[in-house]
Amino acid sequence: MDNVILSIVTFIPAVAAGILALFLHGEDAAAQRNAKWVALVATTATFLVSIGIYTGFDPSNTGFQMVEEAEWLLGLKYKMGVDGISVLFVLLTTFIMPLTILASWNVTNRVKEYMIAFLLLETLMLGVFMALDLVLFYLFFEAGLIPMFLIIGIWGGANRIYASFKFFLYTFLGSVLMLVAMVAMYADAGTTDIEVLMGHHFSSEGFSVLGVYIVGGMQTLMFLAFFASFAVKMPMWPVHTWLPDAHVQAPTAGSVVLAAILLKMGGYGFLRFSLPMFPVGSAVMTDLVLWMSAIAVVYTSLVALVQEDMKKLIAYSSVAHMGFVTMGIFAANQQGIDGAIFQMLSHGFISAALFLCVGVIYDRMHTRDIDAYGGLVIRMPAYALVFMLFTMANVGLPGTSGFIGEFLTLMGAFQVNTWVTAVAASGVIFSAAYALWLYRRVVFGDLIKESLKAMTDMSSRERLIFAPLIVMTILLGVYPSLVTDVIGNSTAALISNYDSALAAVEAATQTAASH
Repeated sequence: MDNVILSIVTFIPAVAAGILALFLHGEDAAAQRNAKWVALVATTATFLVSIGIYTGFDPSNTGFQMVEEAEWLLGLKYKMGVDGISVLFVLLTTFIMPLTILASWNVTNRVKEYMIAFLLLETLMLGVFMALDLVLFYLFFEAGLIPMFLIIGIWGGANRIYASFKFFLYTFLGSVLMLVAMVAMYADAGTTDIEVLMGHHFSSEGFSVLGVYIVGGMQTLMFLAFFASFAVKMPMWPVHTWLPDAHVQAPTAGSVVLAAILLKMGGYGFLRFSLPMFPVGSAVMTDLVLWMSAIAVVYTSLVALVQEDMKKLIAYSSVAHMGFVTMGIFAANQQGIDGAIFQMLSHGFISAALFLCVGVIYDRMHTRDIDAYGGLVIRMPAYALVFMLFTMANVGLPGTSGFIGEFLTLMGAFQVNTWVTAVAASGVIFSAAYALWLYRRVVFGDLIKESLKAMTDMSSRERLIFAPLIVMTILLGVYPSLVTDVIGNSTAALISNYDSALAAVEAATQTAASH
């Protein structure tokens, strides 16, 4: 089973989607219930099997493990594998998906198609984190747009068509440049094998294009092509504007998947492609990326402060937190990259929970307007407690997972650029301002609105959804070694290879200059 466990985990949801498509008919209550149960059983089974990946993973081995390789059509390769950087993203994906299905239990419109879309999306997201072939990676990466486009466009809010097309066009246009770079990589290296490409040296000799001298040559151009795709996916400032629209219009489960998993593909791409394959290009662009990250943290936090829609506020909060991630990655040191990966995983739990918190009261009141609420602690004490925990975690309170990620990324960035770190650190204060302002307006105060006086506290299903997220947020906050022990050696190997590549290029440049 070790030889095919990655494929089993990846394709269980797709098989379940096929079963729903072929054998389930009708829109009556029984058919809807069956569709939900099939999706829940499939996603839960996927999570349970994925634990086998974790238990069979050796953190001391910095290479790819459980590699599966086979010839595919037209001579292309099907190659899957995990390392310390990707294995935890696989687990995050399989952990979140059963919770999104449970959160969708009240959906009544085209339930079969809804569940099929989420099951296919899970397969495609898992494929991104496990693919070890450029073509395979690109197929998974791009195909994931389709189910998310449909989830927003069919089951979203009043302005869903605009939001779904904006989401699709932003992310697709960014990825077109990445495809061009992939073709150039194949032409240069003669292979699409990611493992081989990570050890291949792409030309870093500068040249002029239309009178502009390109420092770092082909590496810089390839870096920019990949950057266009991953920066939109994260999303980084200033190409972040699709995210708030997508979040506001998406159904609750769609927002959860978007924030918890889909955004992480951008950060994962930087770690898998940009730093190891284009080290010179990455070094050339580091200062720009660091400042873009710092601006993102401060600017989007300030924008979050003035939002009247709860989902939009949390969406801008996500952009700010992703700013810490890119800052940590491009600090290119142990604390920075460890912190970036930790922050992505932590944000997966916390942002998912915050969107679920909005979903709980939206299901009862059908509005996300902050001013429509107030005094909910009187009618919903359990909800107020859960919402407070994740608000504090989002701020980065010590003892929660949110603190570890932010602290490590700031430590890593401080070693590289103190001014960037100082600007970004101020974003921590702004995050406390918008998060506590939101919580105070929704939960505290007098219960004066008549429509809120009949509100009921969380149901058993809703408590069941939050329980594992609470456990993970606190567990990682007090025992971060669960993550750092798994990623540490792979991160160290990535940094070592990155530094060696830069040193080799610098030595070659000095030798050429001396002659």
